[in-house]
Amino acid sequence: MLKSGNLDAVLNAIGCHKTRPGEIGEKAAKEFDYFTTNRRRMRYDYFRSLGLCVGSGVVEAGCRVVIGQRLKRSGMFWSLNGANAIIALRSSLLSGRFDDFWARYRANNKSQQVISR
Repeated sequence: MLKSGNLDAVLNAIGCHKTRPGEIGEKAAKEFDYFTTNRRRMRYDYFRSLGLCVGSGVVEAGCRVVIGQRLKRSGMFWSLNGANAIIALRSSLLSGRFDDFWARYRANNKSQQVISR
């Protein structure tokens, strides 16, 4: 139903269970509120008509390529800070924003730069 843009049908189906006693009614009410609150974000048929991806597959594949191929090589171990730094560098390089990354980095760390002679 969501895939075809029929959110009202989803809300009706969930809404029928909101008044049920106990845990089922509580869960149905919670889900009903969630779908109602996020209604604008669930226009999947409209988003697809614009050529946008609505699933997580593209993001998951991107993470696997951008992060996994660099950080999960044999024998590699990373600290949290080191892994985050490599992820930021690799993401900026692969997205064509490498120069912007360094400009922002320099601007944010100006006070920490040491001039050596």
